[in-house]
Amino acid sequence: MTPYETEIAQWRADRLAALTAEDGWLDLTDRIDIAPGRMTVGKAADNDVAISAGPGHLGVLTLQPDGRARFDAGAGARDFAPVPDNPPRLKVGDLLLEVMEVGGQHALRVRDTASPARTAFSGIDSFPVDPAWRIEADWQALDQAQPLGIDLVTGAATSVQLTHQAHFTHEEARVTLLPTHWKSGKPMFVIRDRTSGRETYGASRFLIGEVVGDRVVLDFNKAFNPPCAFTDLAVCPLPPPQNVMAFAIRAGERKPRAPEPGAGAFDPPA
Repeated sequence: MTPYETEIAQWRADRLAALTAEDGWLDLTDRIDIAPGRMTVGKAADNDVAISAGPGHLGVLTLQPDGRARFDAGAGARDFAPVPDNPPRLKVGDLLLEVMEVGGQHALRVRDTASPARTAFSGIDSFPVDPAWRIEADWQALDQAQPLGIDLVTGAATSVQLTHQAHFTHEEARVTLLPTHWKSGKPMFVIRDRTSGRETYGASRFLIGEVVGDRVVLDFNKAFNPPCAFTDLAVCPLPPPQNVMAFAIRAGERKPRAPEPGAGAFDPPA
């Protein structure tokens, strides 16, 4: 195994560990829209917010208009703790609660950390490692940030601030990709290509870039399925038109083995 193949193997192992962790995407049970105020939460139907896991009466959630939240499970109210690149969260028994916000709408997201779905997961299929798909692209900063509308898989829309572009050449054609999101200080690209919906997940794949000076490494061997490939309770962004590529990228993760929740085949431009 070459050093590069070893690097990708470790990346895939880390990716699987993150996906099957208790804050991964395999044990998500609920995402319920909520409004600021005080509300009871639990599995019983008489709660203000009825969830599908946990005890009949879990406790009381208080949500402030600014998104700050507290939860009282009977031993006093506790604050939801901030988490980098994630919504604030709080563990209550086996349940991991998060209060998220998308487009001004708050929602309570629930994970059952005791769910057998994590241990029963059959793994992620990937294309063979191909070093040719590790591309060093030009990294161009824009003169000023530009707003960009982003559609979501739910049919809603949001907006991001675009600050950079990545440029590279494929088969003598210039390709421009837009980093619409940032994860832990690194640019994230939401992409589609001619494999989408057939060999790879139909809605999109994600790719995290590594910036080195005026270059950005786009390693498509590390392109990965978005959360909505594993649960229809996730809210994922769709790629902007600039990130829809009219060629096949047979690198990175393939579509999940289980049926995809709500993503059909993608017909790229001719």
